[in-house]
Amino acid sequence: MELPKDQPNQLNIEISEEVSEGVYANLAIITHSHAEFVVDFVNVMPGTPKSKVKSRIILTPTHAKRFMKAIIDNVKKFESVNGPIQDIEAVELPLNFGGPTAQA
Repeated sequence: MELPKDQPNQLNIEISEEVSEGVYANLAIITHSHAEFVVDFVNVMPGTPKSKVKSRIILTPTHAKRFMKAIIDNVKKFESVNGPIQDIEAVELPLNFGGPTAQA
């Protein structure tokens, strides 16, 4: 198959049905060394004292910076259509996420 002249470097990306379902995460923990950035995605549930990492992505520093720029660009595009996203620091979430209050 010959690629169109206007898209000489087109990349064909496939996704399995399982991966396409995605994994919900409401917490990301980012660590780094001199050689890589590690992003652990976690789903923290109310009333659950323990949470597991659902997905781990390891990036080179160059790709981490490209990812950061892409996220910034996409958030700006989202907000231009949907309005500002409220920053989490402006929202006072209780530590129990609305679950039952613990008593001692």
